[in-house]
Amino acid sequence: MRRFARMLVALLTIGALAACSGGGSTQSGQTSGTGTQPAPATEETLTIGLAISTLNNPFFVDLRDGAQAAAEAAGVKLIVMDAQDDPSKQVSQVEDLITQKVDALLINPCDSDAIVTAVEAANEANIPVFTVDRGASGGKVVSHIASDNVAGGRMAGELIIELIGGKGKVAELEGIPGTSAARDRGKGFHEAVDGVADIEVVARQPADFDRAKGLTVMENILQAHPDIVAVFAHNDEMALGALEAIEAAGKAGQIKVVGFDATDDAVKAVQEGRMAGTVAQKPKEMGRLGVETALKHLKGEKVEEYIPVPLELVTKK
Repeated sequence: MRRFARMLVALLTIGALAACSGGGSTQSGQTSGTGTQPAPATEETLTIGLAISTLNNPFFVDLRDGAQAAAEAAGVKLIVMDAQDDPSKQVSQVEDLITQKVDALLINPCDSDAIVTAVEAANEANIPVFTVDRGASGGKVVSHIASDNVAGGRMAGELIIELIGGKGKVAELEGIPGTSAARDRGKGFHEAVDGVADIEVVARQPADFDRAKGLTVMENILQAHPDIVAVFAHNDEMALGALEAIEAAGKAGQIKVVGFDATDDAVKAVQEGRMAGTVAQKPKEMGRLGVETALKHLKGEKVEEYIPVPLELVTKK
């Protein structure tokens, strides 16, 4: 009889505890009671992967920092992968993030074509993908967060037209072939200058968004075309490399150099009168918007397919 009483007390205690727990969430994320649907994920439980092209460029360091600040403000985890401008490495890194079961992926592609297989793999795993600064050529992307690179290239071209009085020979240092940024900035630039009869683009060579390569490529261009009067570089790192070559050749002030990104070094060169101008992007804003857009989507909110980040032209004031 005593044994039966002890059992009865135990059963009543368990029942009371169950009643107190009511309709709370279980650790598996499913609600108790009659419902079987997963509970909406809280931001504290979320992990976002950021696959970035390179952190050897101050622009992308700022982009990373903007994303990190937004993640910290929201209380979510951000895993950053640096591909060091290697498309194959980036594909492997995205696959690793998929294996880690991140809740969303932000991708800044090294190569817009090469990244497609990784985007498709994320699609298969039902992980939403967002591209930042550079787009992907295929796969399903929820949102693309970037500046209007065509408009930015056009701004650079129009500045050069003004600076050289609408005539002269011009060179173009292109970014990494296959990236949407290089393609679109070049497109905008040529929309501006190709219609000007007395301007001739005598050299178009890739320098892969790299300062050292910008220096080498510019040295070669100066040997072949010593009479050029302006250079448009698809980013500031190449522009600064080109500037080194121009100054080493004794042509400082004779060739107008226009870049893209408005990095600290480039803005300083503009204010010193060494560079003619740069198209200012807002990489920290891109990173912030990337994280915030991913979180909105994960909470079931509608987000736009393209989220533009404003541009402005920086010249000496």
